[in-house]
Amino acid sequence: MKLKMLFSLMLCLVVFYAAAQRPDPDVIETKHGNLTIQPVTHGTLVLTWNNVTIYVDPYGGAKGFTGLAPADLVLITDIHKDHLDIETLRAIPVKKAIFVVPQAVADELPETFKDELVILKNGKNTEQFDIGIKAIPMYNLPETEDSRHPKGRGNGYVLEMGGKKIYISGDTEDTEEMRDLKDIEVAFVCMNLPFTMSVKQASEGVLAFKPKIVYPYHYRGQEGLSDINEFKKLVNVGDKNIDVRLRNWYPAQ
Repeated sequence: MKLKMLFSLMLCLVVFYAAAQRPDPDVIETKHGNLTIQPVTHGTLVLTWNNVTIYVDPYGGAKGFTGLAPADLVLITDIHKDHLDIETLRAIPVKKAIFVVPQAVADELPETFKDELVILKNGKNTEQFDIGIKAIPMYNLPETEDSRHPKGRGNGYVLEMGGKKIYISGDTEDTEEMRDLKDIEVAFVCMNLPFTMSVKQASEGVLAFKPKIVYPYHYRGQEGLSDINEFKKLVNVGDKNIDVRLRNWYPAQ
């Protein structure tokens, strides 16, 4: 009995510690209940709406997901390991989830994750759990044959739930497709040289499509962490009405 109690206590401490390392979740009101946004790490986040839990680019090991509900839906943007992390997928509760991915990701997924697989090309749509999902091109500029992120391979995503549009950039630069986005409530925008955008480039892209709320995420590059405070400053000099929300996506840094 004492051993069981000790084990239970240790398990509770592990869950508490893991949760304490994550930023607090944010809550956005929609027409059909609240949308909860839980930053995890780097390009990874968990969204919960209408009793549906969405894992985006699960990465970094199981600890980051401790205490979170199992996934109903998994979105993966690209083939790089910080987006398609097979080891993490095997360690977290995604076995019953529907996966929405580009073809390049589908080609690399083990069979165990292909039971419920939806493959989206850039510009195509699907609806899952009353959530509209559109694949947005994500790529480097200028477009070259040896680009880290060639156009057509990966997907950003726009999710529509409860009358709100949520944009997840994936690894991209401030492309025409990003700049042309309309009526975005919440955006998650990357900035990490030399892989995606500079802080200045990201701010210019955001000022072009003007989301109501923007989270800088995926901001660790070769030279360390990008200056997200500078990003906030640049965005709000251009438009003081955009709510730039800074969260610590790298609690161990």
